Order: sequence, then C-alpha cells, then structure tokens
Amino acid sequence: MAAMFRHKGRDLMPSRVIDIVDPVIPLPIDELYPQKMPLKVEIGSGNGRFMVSRAATHPDVNYLAIERMLGRVRKLDRRATHLGLGNIRVLRLEAFYALYYLLPHHGVKTVYVFFPDPWPKRRHNSRRLFSPLFLDALWHCLEVGGCVQVATDHLAYFAQIKNHLSADERFKEIPAMERTTDEQTDFEMLFRGQGLPIGQCAFQSLPVKKEVPLVPMTLPPEMLPRAQVGSVD
Repeated sequence: MAAMFRHKGRDLMPSRVIDIVDPVIPLPIDELYPQKMPLKVEIGSGNGRFMVSRAATHPDVNYLAIERMLGRVRKLDRRATHLGLGNIRVLRLEAFYALYYLLPHHGVKTVYVFFPDPWPKRRHNSRRLFSPLFLDALWHCLEVGGCVQVATDHLAYFAQIKNHLSADERFKEIPAMERTTDEQTDFEMLFRGQGLPIGQCAFQSLPVKKEVPLVPMTLPPEMLPRAQVGSVD
C-alpha cells in the first residue's frame, strides 16, 4: 500500500504515505510494515519531529503519523525516507475519522496527542478533538492497558481534556511520559522558548464489563479521506 512518488531531482523513492483503498474498512496494519510489532499512533504529527525521533530510537515499535496538512505530510515523509525508517507510516486524514474507522479494534498500544488545536473562540469549542465521540473511538482503538499521552499549552483546554478522561470509567490517569528535547514538537519548542507552561497528562485504557460497538455514522466532507501525496515535482 505504500505509494511511489518522485522527489525533485531524485529517482523514485518509496513513500511512507498510506494509500486508502476503502475509507470504512480498517487498515491492514500487518501488511503496511516489514515486521509485526506494537503499534503507536500520533495525531497531528506536524513536520514529524516527535514521530521521526521516536521511530529512530525505538526500532521495535511500528509508528503511524496522522496529519492533514499536505506540506507537513510531504516533509515528514521525506525525513522518514531519508533516514531509512521502515517502522513509520503516514496517513493524511482527519484524526477522528482514522480512529473511528481505520485503526484496528483494540490494536493500538499508545496514542499521542501533542498540542491539538485548542479552537480558543467559544463559538468554535465544539470543533475540539476531545469530544465524547472521540473518547469512544479512542477507547475502541486502544489495547486494554494501552494509553493516550496528551500535552498542550492551552491550560483551559488541558483542564477540559483531563476532566473528560477522568470522568470516563474506561480510563484511569497514569504518569505522563518524559520526552527528550529531540522528541519535543516544533510547537512545544516555541512555547517553552516563550516560557509558557505546558500541561501534560496520560490515561490508561481499562476493560469494561460490556463493550458497546461503534455505530456507523455520517461524516461531513471535511472529515473524509484527502487526496494522497502524489507527485511533488
């Protein structure tokens, strides 16, 4: 499923970007990576600073970067290709859609959500990622015992995220991970350079007595799969 595209001035190189064949069938994860290993996913990977560093230092884990912005996808893809990282794949898609439909049921060990868009204007708060439906999708894709790692500089949004997760019996709070300087995102380095506080938390997925399956839903056009990377000439 890996695409092929031409880097300007170079021969054809394998792309880490996943071509979506069917937008409502889970990705065949075992076919996308050279080896079957634990799967960890980052939502909103940006230029890939965290993802590329993590994949390079943890070759025993498969990583999936989810990012909507085409320019960022291309840059992340080039960095992973240049470093020869076989354990990283990139998905250009709305994060909620990916979790709801495409990730394997209870097949993800960790989901990283670093500096999600806070949509600070009150009239836009409903667009924030951490909604009740997102928590449903998150729990369904995480392994039992898996976790979500969160960081944001927007402290009001951080408090809201913690409140949502703390109130959900399917999750319990655990210590947040420590990240090296190389693993800090571009946004984080900017915020820390300005002396802004960073809110960090982590929550572990718990078993439930009766699992309620996700129901099919109609999604707005902006959530549907985007065009793939294609040629960059």
